[in-house]
Amino acid sequence: MIRKAEPDHLLPAARLAALLWPGHSLAELEAELAELTARPDAAVFLAWEDNKAVGFAQCQLRHDYVEGTATSPVGYLEGIYVLEGHRHRGLARALLDACEDWARAMGCREFASDCELTNEESLRFHLGTGFTEANRIICFTKPL
Repeated sequence: MIRKAEPDHLLPAARLAALLWPGHSLAELEAELAELTARPDAAVFLAWEDNKAVGFAQCQLRHDYVEGTATSPVGYLEGIYVLEGHRHRGLARALLDACEDWARAMGCREFASDCELTNEESLRFHLGTGFTEANRIICFTKPL
């Protein structure tokens, strides 16, 4: 079952987010998700099995330029994760569908996402769920 995250779902959502983004603390992710779930231009969805959160997806509206799109705002999949033992059963697809439905309801005509160049599993997921690769980039930084 897929449900939009409510305030009492922040800890389970943060635990899943920490598996996707291990460079962030649980407290940091819980605070960020609290902020996102309170905003009208963002949503977090959870996949539940046996009253346990086993997957999550975070999406929001982007008003800035999104690579390969022609409209604004664009619904954007910021992150998606399903626990290892629950994969390949359609949960990620159902989470993505919830995000796309939300974006459509927010007036979006396009939906976008990204992944690291080396993340082959994410690339396969995106291509397998109807995304088209728009571009590949390498980002640079340097201290000033």
